[in-house]
Amino acid sequence: MGGIIIRPRARILHGHDWVYGTEVLKTFGSPEDGDVVSIKDGRDKMLGSAIYNSKSQIVARRFSRRRQDLDGEFFQRRIERANGFRDTLGIDPLVRRVLWSESDGLPGVIIDRFGSVATLQTLTMAMDQRRDLIATAIKEVLGVESVVERNDSSSRKLEGLEVRTGTLLGPEPGAFEITVAGMKFLIDPIHGQKTGFYLDQTTSYAQVAAWAKEKRVLDCFSNQGAFAIACAKAGATEVTAVESGKENIPRIHAHAELNGVAGDHFKVVGADVFEFLSAAARREEEYDLIILDPPPFTRTRKGIVDALRGYRELHLNAAQLLSKEGLLATFSCSHHVSAEEFGGSVTEAFADARRTARQLKTYGQSPDHPILLGFPESEYLKGFLYGMTASF
Repeated sequence: MGGIIIRPRARILHGHDWVYGTEVLKTFGSPEDGDVVSIKDGRDKMLGSAIYNSKSQIVARRFSRRRQDLDGEFFQRRIERANGFRDTLGIDPLVRRVLWSESDGLPGVIIDRFGSVATLQTLTMAMDQRRDLIATAIKEVLGVESVVERNDSSSRKLEGLEVRTGTLLGPEPGAFEITVAGMKFLIDPIHGQKTGFYLDQTTSYAQVAAWAKEKRVLDCFSNQGAFAIACAKAGATEVTAVESGKENIPRIHAHAELNGVAGDHFKVVGADVFEFLSAAARREEEYDLIILDPPPFTRTRKGIVDALRGYRELHLNAAQLLSKEGLLATFSCSHHVSAEEFGGSVTEAFADARRTARQLKTYGQSPDHPILLGFPESEYLKGFLYGMTASF
């Protein structure tokens, strides 16, 4: 087994599991990309086993603090452990994120389950090279009929990997119905979005909808309509779902029908959210609950300034539409934007709008997306609920 020797101040010495190229003092044993390597400090102390890729800025990702190879038995143990952990949390066994990358000890591996189908992403070279072993372990542990790979994420390019989708094991699944947070949705594991459905907000739907009764609700960046439908089922008097993705508009309509909330009180608008909010402000429209759940505004540290500018504009537009005692539920899934920076952009926006608000709740990612201590990259979703109040 080849390996790397790290510099004295490398972050892995402080509990992190990544080694950047700038933190490598030297390599030994001529490791090849995708190999399992040993990580050692300058005193030859073994720090664990990692996957190696010289093409990536993150040249090594630790997956064990012991000497360990990546074989079928190992993958099966890790998947069993991850799935069992979610059992203890009471998460729906048929619709869940089964395993989430470093948070479950398999860097770059994401496994979601939707009934009899499991979807797999392998976002690191070493794991991608072993995707057939992982797929076999998934079927052995979960007992699903099909394992589908959704390796069409742009992040694969950072590892020098091609994008790819298809069925790895079992019959190719078509579209089918799932139940998430008490709501019904149609998903297509191969051709649908991401791994089929966004599971990181499953706990937030009910938490936000609890405030929706007898309110006029505006759900922005509605995606497949989950927040809008949850609010309609909770007794909102009027719901407007705004979504720019043309492929999602018929999905929202179909999901509204499936959940029995379609009708005149449930509107779906295909539009850019920023343009919609600006036009609604000019029409002097008002809403009692506005939900903002946009895609990432930046995927790199370099884009933080522009991202915060975008969040500020977004919240300024939303603040102008809130009724006297209106509520704003807002989320950011941009990992590089901290909760403090995100909240600061909201504060600045409300000051610009000359509105006063109180923070009522905080939200985070669903528990099947666990946050690993010492690994801040595992925490990316943050959210707040603000309530309007009269100016002091």
